[in-house]
Amino acid sequence: MKTKLMEGMQRFSKAMFIPVLILPIAGILIALGNLFTNQKLMEVIPFFNNPITTGFGTILTGSLVSILGNLGLIFCVGITVGLAKKEKAVAGFTALLGYLVFVNAMNKFMELSGVLFKGESLQGTGQTLVLGVQILDMGVFLGLILGIITALVHNKFIDKEFNGAFQIYGGSRFVFIVLIPVVVLLSIALTFIWPFFQTGINNLGTLINHSGSFGIFLYGALERLLIPTGLHHLIYTPFLYTELGGVAHVGGQVYEGARNIYYAEIADPNVKVLSPSVIWDARGISKMFGLLGACLAMYHTAKPENKSKVKAILIPAAVTSFIAGVTEPIEFSFMFVAPLLFVVHAALSGLSMVVLHLLDVRAIGPNGMIDFLLYNLPLGIQKTHWPMYILVGLLFFAIYYAVFRFLIAKFNFKTVGREDENQETKLYSKKDYKEKQSKGKAGVSEPKANEGIAGVIVDALGGANNINTVTNCYTRLRLTLENPEKVNQDILKKETGASGVIIKDKNVQVVYGLQVTNIRKAVDNYLGLQTE
Repeated sequence: MKTKLMEGMQRFSKAMFIPVLILPIAGILIALGNLFTNQKLMEVIPFFNNPITTGFGTILTGSLVSILGNLGLIFCVGITVGLAKKEKAVAGFTALLGYLVFVNAMNKFMELSGVLFKGESLQGTGQTLVLGVQILDMGVFLGLILGIITALVHNKFIDKEFNGAFQIYGGSRFVFIVLIPVVVLLSIALTFIWPFFQTGINNLGTLINHSGSFGIFLYGALERLLIPTGLHHLIYTPFLYTELGGVAHVGGQVYEGARNIYYAEIADPNVKVLSPSVIWDARGISKMFGLLGACLAMYHTAKPENKSKVKAILIPAAVTSFIAGVTEPIEFSFMFVAPLLFVVHAALSGLSMVVLHLLDVRAIGPNGMIDFLLYNLPLGIQKTHWPMYILVGLLFFAIYYAVFRFLIAKFNFKTVGREDENQETKLYSKKDYKEKQSKGKAGVSEPKANEGIAGVIVDALGGANNINTVTNCYTRLRLTLENPEKVNQDILKKETGASGVIIKDKNVQVVYGLQVTNIRKAVDNYLGLQTE
């Protein structure tokens, strides 16, 4: 039971990536649109003060803000696609149909049962408009629930076929036939049940948001501590996209979740003070500053003969963390060889959020310096207090450096460059990686790009027959294997560039960083699979 539960959570966490990774793009473009309509920028750079650029910014911001009002639909389709085992495109289309059926079914039942509010304003009624249809305000949770249910029905009945005259009702059509009564009955049940859940969610959100510094610290620490399991998305996603992260009225609209509130506020020039809930998204301190201090500490504590190698390894990882917010290559360099350092890192990450909260700093850097510049500079110092964010970041750079250097020396941790003589000093080598790319499978004279390294990966995973499924998230190759004990972690790390390998039952995650998508495609091509 425990194994099945963990596998289910792993799959759900992976499925969350589809909508979650798209939404920051919308946020960046909203910030860009706000930049083109920024009055202060027009005063400094008169070129932007013309109807073409301001009109473009207005259209860009206005069109993308609409995404925030339809997150239920986005999560419904995204999670269904992520959880579907086959025919993912069909599953996504079915999810859209199921969502439309649910919304209208709930509206009609609420009208028949007399619970549909008839006033002009829905504020405070627990009801809202979804795609122009009035239903209970379930926010993102509606998408989560329908996405899971649609995927379950799809996976169970997608292979169902009939003979004779009923043949046309098999496969995806039968999935939709089954889904209709399921979502209709669900809409009726949730009309009665959801208000109780809503009360519980509101109380939980109030408790967390009123727990002060402790709640913020706990959030920040857990978000890092769960990285080895791949379940850290389940910690931050509810705060970023549901009412657990706060509720705010911006421009006459109600927005739920820290990230959504922030996006809406940067799009509205009339908003003068950003919501305190945005503090839940201040994870950038450890990404942009803290881990750079950790890298410097590992470099200074490395053996003298290894420092040139360590520099070549850590500089690219540090730059990636600072610019793009991808931290796993650094974290996996000490996560398993020195777990205490990882616990300290998680605690410092949570502490950095507490400091920002106490100083009333509203600036964010969710995905590194690029996001930091786009989100905060156009809003100005008065709104975000972004210079203080930089100062706090420099402070935590120093703290990370001092603490990591002390602990590495005190406990003689075998971090990068301090390995025993029989161990190789490397996270990955670009030279080795390129050499593997140039080599093909045996019997293939002109291999495709990455096919050589794909063969090494497959062999290190126990061979093609040992691999059941292959997927990926933002930084990890995620697989299910028949016999996980056949995995050769040394080859994956030393010869394919993996910075970490996590094995949990039959679920295996190999951390490659930003190049994981290309590696996934190469592995799929090698195995003769179609990348979905």
